[in-house]
Amino acid sequence: MNLKLSTVAARRGGWFDRADVLAAGYSDDDIHLRIKDGSWVRLFRGVYAEVGVDYDLLASWDQRIWRHVRTAKAAYHQAGGGAVLSHQSALLLHGVQIGDLDLSRVHLTNLARLGRSTRWMCQHAPRPPVLDPVEVEGVCLTPAPRSVVEAIRGTSYPVAVSVVDEALRRELATIAQLSEALGLFGGRTGIGTATRAVQFGDGRSESAGESRLRVLMADLGLPKPRLQAEIRDLSGRLVGRVDFLFEEWGVIVEFDGALKYAGKGSAPLVLEKAREDALRDLGYEVVRATWPDLSAPAAFTVRVAQARDRSRRRSNAVLSAAGNLQGVSRRTSR
Repeated sequence: MNLKLSTVAARRGGWFDRADVLAAGYSDDDIHLRIKDGSWVRLFRGVYAEVGVDYDLLASWDQRIWRHVRTAKAAYHQAGGGAVLSHQSALLLHGVQIGDLDLSRVHLTNLARLGRSTRWMCQHAPRPPVLDPVEVEGVCLTPAPRSVVEAIRGTSYPVAVSVVDEALRRELATIAQLSEALGLFGGRTGIGTATRAVQFGDGRSESAGESRLRVLMADLGLPKPRLQAEIRDLSGRLVGRVDFLFEEWGVIVEFDGALKYAGKGSAPLVLEKAREDALRDLGYEVVRATWPDLSAPAAFTVRVAQARDRSRRRSNAVLSAAGNLQGVSRRTSR
């Protein structure tokens, strides 16, 4: 792509249209050729983006984000100031990027008029009106609390909690602001799910996987764990900060994402094993959970129960040993 076209694309956030292509000296045949060889992609009719050399290395979810963001920016530009990005399209630009959100269509909310939705774009009526849009990367969006509520009204409860947790963690919204945004859509479809997710939200969850696991453990009826609990030894030295701690059971649950150690060699694995051994030396049982465990709740429940029982047996053994030592001490003192 020549300098003139690449400058236009960079200024617009990664997209360009047919008029830009022709003005940069290309022809329609050049467009077809580049689409065919995969160096450009068609976002929608007459709008394109150049695919970088690293695109194929991206995970499928990141590829969908890449494409959606550029499509959304182009759609906003074509709206000519008559609409703002909203719902999950706005969330992506706010920085909330959660897997399993539906990115099949760009979402815009019109400022005054009604709009026509298409296969790739959904135009929402201004109900309620957007009175306080914010600008991110040259694009106007619905405010983050409203964007969160709009997006989670149309998704499942576990995904909704992931979105709420991420928004809280990034300090894009507070519980109070999300609760106020819920009031904008009272009685609308999906508001019950959205309300439950906001009430359950916790910004201490550090990943979508942790949020999903938190939902699962609550659904299984497990006690409410402490999140991001700090475990220290008798001298006060920090041994580790753990994802979930069932303190009354002496059980730690850690969530491992598939990419946690990808490309980092063996050193992080060695350090993690040493950390886990240190936690066990303090009397804790550690249960590691992964994405497949979210689809096998029965097996996960058994593992947690087994860890709880091991912890109890260990505690009983320690108490018994301590009692025996006291008895020996008393006999010796006589």
